[in-house]
Amino acid sequence: MKKNDIATVVIEDMTTEGEGIGHADGFTLFVKDTVIGDTARVKVMKAKKTYGYARLVELISASPDRREAACPVARACGGCQLQTLSYEKQLEFKRNKVVGHLQRIGGFGPEVTGPVAPTIGMEEPYRYRNKALIPFGMKDGRIIAGFYAGHTHSIIEQSDCLLTPPEYEQILLVLLNWAEKYRISVYMEETGTGALRHVLIRKGFSTGEIMICLVIGTKNLPQAAREALREQLLELKPRLNIAQISLNINLKNTNVVMGTDGIIDLYGPGYITDRIGEVSYRISPLSFYQVNPVQTEKLYGCALKFAGLTGSETVWDLYCGIGTISLFLAKAAEKVYGVEIVPEAVRDAVVNAEDNNITNASFFTGRAEEIMPELYNREPETYRADVVVVDPPRKGCGPELLETILKMGPKRIVYVSCDSATLARDLKLLCTDSPYRVSAVQPVDMFPQSVHVETVVLLERCLR
Repeated sequence: MKKNDIATVVIEDMTTEGEGIGHADGFTLFVKDTVIGDTARVKVMKAKKTYGYARLVELISASPDRREAACPVARACGGCQLQTLSYEKQLEFKRNKVVGHLQRIGGFGPEVTGPVAPTIGMEEPYRYRNKALIPFGMKDGRIIAGFYAGHTHSIIEQSDCLLTPPEYEQILLVLLNWAEKYRISVYMEETGTGALRHVLIRKGFSTGEIMICLVIGTKNLPQAAREALREQLLELKPRLNIAQISLNINLKNTNVVMGTDGIIDLYGPGYITDRIGEVSYRISPLSFYQVNPVQTEKLYGCALKFAGLTGSETVWDLYCGIGTISLFLAKAAEKVYGVEIVPEAVRDAVVNAEDNNITNASFFTGRAEEIMPELYNREPETYRADVVVVDPPRKGCGPELLETILKMGPKRIVYVSCDSATLARDLKLLCTDSPYRVSAVQPVDMFPQSVHVETVVLLERCLR
């Protein structure tokens, strides 16, 4: 087949990124916006020797698992790849994704992949995100905000994402009106010029506190504009619990959203608070905090269960953020050491421990790959590990860190992952020619409507 050919395909499977897989004349086609069981007319957009990429032209017959998208821009927006798939099948898709990565990348057989537990889902898989990062752009001479189309930086205009609390739309409309009135220039990636870049909105679901942090590409926002921004947002306060307003300065021509060139507080103490279970947390603009508080409690509950703490253990929590998992663990362990590279997050972690009267948790600032080996090699008795918990970013753990964990020889390793591909890679390193074996795998749906899945894995040291 070649570009622009039209074909009729039956969707037989789906990729890990949510594209439907069909065949025409022995040619494999990957088709966005289709689900298993669809029959569709598609147009080939890119053709290789044995496979190609196509777009949906017409749905001839719908799969029994297809659902009408709740969001009017779901097809154009790149955020909800699975919104047209029934939620029950979304949960199956995510378990299958974890199993597939464990098999293909990790090389694990049925003794590991067979017992992978069903994905823990949500009762209400919408309006679950406590955080939104919304870019600004220009369209027809006016300022717009929305979300990026898939694999692009083209903004799909949308003021109300169905994954976020409905009050975020009120905040966004105030910001757009303010920017138009004060003629705030919009940042353009092509030239690296302009002031208005993104807005970060966060809500503490248990406290109702809302943070608004406007990311700007200048240190010279006029004082009148700053004061007006503060006043106009605070006009929402009778309806919304606005607790923090700030400016984050990002002067770099980069795709990284949050800048490191300074934060200016316009209102509030510099943070908001939230609770997960019995633990309260202080959250600053640059701090990592799980976006789905309902599922986070289930996720951390699973991690705590896998850790198997009796009160006498020394635990390392690597990539600890603001101490979300650390403080859960500290209530059941003798000692917890947390490591995080973001200084603001470590400061929050220390305060969070104090606020919760937790005295057996210590936190270190730096790369986990450097801090843990350095401390352990210097004082192996003090910085030993009975249990190690890792919750790395998508790129997974550095090999030097995994080597140190194996050298320390904890009884259990609990790996919390937001990317099952790098998870499988790291598990292979941890289990090859070592006494560790995978004992349990629990997928958790932290991101309904998307292809992403969080996974908790327990590795136990076995006698040879």
